[in-house]
Amino acid sequence: MDESSDTQNRNSSRSPVMLSATLELGGQSQPVVLRNLSAGGALIEGKWLPAQGSNVLFVRNDLRVLARVAWVEGRFAGVAFECPLDRAELLRQIPKAREKFEPRFSRPGLACRPLTDADRKMVELWGIPAASRHN
Repeated sequence: MDESSDTQNRNSSRSPVMLSATLELGGQSQPVVLRNLSAGGALIEGKWLPAQGSNVLFVRNDLRVLARVAWVEGRFAGVAFECPLDRAELLRQIPKAREKFEPRFSRPGLACRPLTDADRKMVELWGIPAASRHN
């Protein structure tokens, strides 16, 4: 892919995702993986991809957009939407980021704070021999 080509000059930012989508062409439906999405188009990955210049229907959940295959390289292709998605529609297709989990490592009862109910339960389990717990 030529980095100086017109398909590389993007006017809208892209959101990286990894979601299922479908391309429809000539009555045939083919599953693809949506790799990134913008108001003007998408990067897709699939085993079967239509030829560059093909007009397709891009389908993701309830989103159905007429598009043109702008380029194809191996298992990847870029599709340009006929009409840009409005911001609300674009945001509806992108899942919200998950809250990051920050593990908290502590030993029950060794900190200068009261035990939580979970800490207290753990201490009780540790204090009872395994053979007694199963009876």
